Amino acid sequence: MSSVAARFKATSGRVHLFNLSPAPGSQSTQKRLGRGRSSGLGKTSGRGHKGQKARAGNGKPKAGFEGGQTPIVKLFPKRGFVNANRKVYAPVNLDRIQHWIDQGRLTSSPDKPITAKELLLSGCIHQVHDGIKLLGSGAEHLKTAIHITPSRASQSAIRAVEKRGGTVFCKYYNELALRDCVKGRTDRTEAAPVRKTDILWYTSWRNRGYLSPTALSKMPMVHERWKELSKQLLTFKTQEYEKAK
Repeated sequence: MSSVAARFKATSGRVHLFNLSPAPGSQSTQKRLGRGRSSGLGKTSGRGHKGQKARAGNGKPKAGFEGGQTPIVKLFPKRGFVNANRKVYAPVNLDRIQHWIDQGRLTSSPDKPITAKELLLSGCIHQVHDGIKLLGSGAEHLKTAIHITPSRASQSAIRAVEKRGGTVFCKYYNELALRDCVKGRTDRTEAAPVRKTDILWYTSWRNRGYLSPTALSKMPMVHERWKELSKQLLTFKTQEYEKAK
């Protein structure tokens, strides 16, 4: 502790402006280099005699440097590739949702469906990753009509939910929109699908995409922006192009 901090050491009792002080151990004296051999950090300032670590500006080579020989990361060939557009979905099975409903940890209605926020806060999933994917495993245990809005859903899950009077509408989320969904933030405009695969998925009624015309007519709560997006994203089906002569 510095001498200044020592003079204003906190005392027990009532806190005042005159007895405030830093926490014990939070401050230390400055390390003074090159101030004589008796200090232990004189002459070579603790760097020793010569060598790579004694030079200025190159005390710590970058990670993976092996003194000039070929690094081990360059000795092995590359295998495969990393898909930049890959998405990892958090899987949720129907039997798990039914178990959470039986425990009273999940509820749903047409006006307030189950989203990533409810699944995460209830502990049904531990991380949302890039979205929620509803799977049909354990469909025989599903007894309740559930209303859910995941990012993706399998065909078996869609059939099982609708068979019991529930609804499934798949909604597109990018990273920011998914974070807003989990945080319950509604002041920002939601993202729209821009990649071709996403546009085809979320405008298809077979996948229960929320931008398909059938879904827009059946969903209890529809934003006007979704209707405009549906029209804009489906114009390619009616567009005609001039054929080259």
